[in-house]
Amino acid sequence: MTKRIQHWFTLLATAFMLMFTLSAFASEGANTNTDNERLGESSVQKEAVGFAGADYWRMVKDGQEGYTTSKSPEHGVLISVPGQTWYVLKEKWMSPLGALAIFGSLAMVTLAYVVVGPLKLSKPKTGRKIKRWSRMDRALHWSMAFTFLTLAFSGLTLVYGKHFLKPILPSELWGWIIYAAKQYHNYIGPIFFLLLVAVLVKWWRKSIFNMVDVRWFMKMGGMVGKHKGTHPSAGFSNGGEKAIYWLLICFGIVAAISGFVLDFPIFDQTRRDMELSNLVHMFSALILICGFIFHIYIGLFGMEAALDGMITGEVDETWAKEHHDLWYEEVKDLPENQPGYDEKAEAEAKGKPSSKTS
Repeated sequence: MTKRIQHWFTLLATAFMLMFTLSAFASEGANTNTDNERLGESSVQKEAVGFAGADYWRMVKDGQEGYTTSKSPEHGVLISVPGQTWYVLKEKWMSPLGALAIFGSLAMVTLAYVVVGPLKLSKPKTGRKIKRWSRMDRALHWSMAFTFLTLAFSGLTLVYGKHFLKPILPSELWGWIIYAAKQYHNYIGPIFFLLLVAVLVKWWRKSIFNMVDVRWFMKMGGMVGKHKGTHPSAGFSNGGEKAIYWLLICFGIVAAISGFVLDFPIFDQTRRDMELSNLVHMFSALILICGFIFHIYIGLFGMEAALDGMITGEVDETWAKEHHDLWYEEVKDLPENQPGYDEKAEAEAKGKPSSKTS
């Protein structure tokens, strides 16, 4: 009996000691793991402090270049310091001043219409038509007009939409609008450049300034002040039309080239290149928009019968005499400007297609 008790006691003691030993080992292992974890956390924290501490972020904010496997320009720069200057110029200066210029232009033409009024013909129309624009001319003009206006609206949406449209539209609708504006602007921009080249080739000879234009400007086109209604002399294009033409060519080319830089960022452009191109593109586009506000005003409201030529290709004899008298004297005796002239029959006789509006 005693031996059995001793045997069970020995077994229990052995089991207890074994359990104690295992427990001690487990506790020691746990403590070791905890210490290792603490050491690991400490090393990670030290490493994090070394990488993302105050000194690290100070260097990042200063625009210092770090290490990266990419060899492309500026890929090692996490924060572009000059980019903050671009942001301030664009959002704090150019955007507000651009809006002021556009609304100012609209206010000026509205004031001109109310105070000065449109320039009327001093004599009644005769009904005799003088051919002024061919079908090709009109197609080019309206293609350019449509392209420019839609690019202007999409561009203004990209710049100002977040201030005026985004707060009042559902998020999904706003997302679709801004996406469509961006894609349209990117893809139609090159078409604008092609049309611009066509306009340059087609009309540059008619847009060279001369002394007649100087006198036209001195009399302010006969539209305002003491010269209103005097109809200063002009050739095919007057001084104002030539000014608008060269405004379109010069600033249009600048807008197109800067737009190409933004459209195709695949030629190792740096952030400076893109930021400068963005500012130049925005500035030139705003100049064009303001200029064409006045052009559209003259065509639609500021001058009687000014739009007829670009719709039908022909203008009334009275309009030609009063606004482009030198050109009228050159073309009044041409066969196509004689009463009863049948352009279609003339073209068929010569074996050429007619350019007359159908």
